[in-house]
Amino acid sequence: MAPVASRPKTQQAVLKPLRICLLSYRSNPHCGGQGVYLKNLARALKDLGHEVDVVSGPPDPQLHGDIPLFRLASLDLYNPEDMFRIPSLKELSNPINFMEWAGISTMGFSEPFTFGVRAYYFLRDRFRNYDVVHDNQCLSYGLWGIKRLLPTVATIHHPITVDRDLAIKAAGSVWRKAQIMRWYSFIGMQKRVSRTLSHIITVSECARQDIRRDFNIPEKRFRVVPNGINTELFYPVPEIPREPNRLMVTNSADMPLKGLRHLMNAVADLSRTHDVRLTVVGEPRENGRIVQLIRELGIGDRITFTGRIDNDAFVRLYARASVAVVPSMYEGFGLPAGEAMACGVPVVSTTGGALPEVVGDAGVLVPPGDAAALSRAVRDLLDHPDRAQQMGRIGYRRVKAFFTWEKAAQGTVEAYRDAIHDHRRF
Repeated sequence: MAPVASRPKTQQAVLKPLRICLLSYRSNPHCGGQGVYLKNLARALKDLGHEVDVVSGPPDPQLHGDIPLFRLASLDLYNPEDMFRIPSLKELSNPINFMEWAGISTMGFSEPFTFGVRAYYFLRDRFRNYDVVHDNQCLSYGLWGIKRLLPTVATIHHPITVDRDLAIKAAGSVWRKAQIMRWYSFIGMQKRVSRTLSHIITVSECARQDIRRDFNIPEKRFRVVPNGINTELFYPVPEIPREPNRLMVTNSADMPLKGLRHLMNAVADLSRTHDVRLTVVGEPRENGRIVQLIRELGIGDRITFTGRIDNDAFVRLYARASVAVVPSMYEGFGLPAGEAMACGVPVVSTTGGALPEVVGDAGVLVPPGDAAALSRAVRDLLDHPDRAQQMGRIGYRRVKAFFTWEKAAQGTVEAYRDAIHDHRRF
């Protein structure tokens, strides 16, 4: 159903606060955007005066202390401290646990499905406690039961079909391609479930068009609500001088979607003319493709991986960087670009997905997968520091004007009220 027009703020002010249940099956606070989304949206909704509960699977999301967290028990087979452990017979006597183990043991990813089923059983006896349920891209069959109990809204950050297709393209063997297809088989469930939802939030116009096409969902069911950037965590630090030729990227993942290998090739090219140093926030996979590529290119002395760092260290790294690079092949929104802009750092970004919507005129845009274009764009900013500084100022103003979590929460609440209104009609 088509969303109704936005209500005037004066009318919003007299509407009663909502009781909101946020579902998020795997919201790692240190990896990926879903944990960032969950934490900041919950905080902003609470600040608007609404009641917010979070229902989550492992790992536990990082939430503010006044936001209740309900942890749904699971086998947690992706726990890095006990990866792919063998469950006990007692654990496997639970049918949901058995389905989780069977899916992962056969190279699938069953967590979205089993989390949704557990969430349904959790809410079945508590649905009177809430006015609306908001699913954070789980899209499990369990939502079919939940939406019969309560108005239900889902956020789809971007179509996971993009991740799958890029991973298959980068695979080196037929066997590896078959493994990837099996792991991403949960996409079929997500497509079927999302087609039955009447209210879907996504975070950019690009993501809306791509999800609509890949998932075959009518465009009128979407509401675009851009993510916010937490400017209490990301901000300029003018007293720290920028280091010439210092580059920064905030993703160390080997996955093809993030395009890190193209940046490594660009660094190798830049090193012929500039004494570049690249700081990579994160930790590479031991003997993974990125580590091997760095060895092959002979640029190990130019690359620093930080491992996990706290927010203060993050901001100080941004303050020292001359240029932040976002080499992703695709982003449904692009939090790393927005965070760099919030810190006043000029950005060189690809045009993958929604990145142009975030970066705007605050950076240089190049085609995804083009290491030579990345190298040229970075070199130009390094050679023209005044232009880079001006771009940094533009980016900071752009974030403050368009990408706040308060704005994101307000748009999300409008989607909730539409879903509640339509649910009551039937």
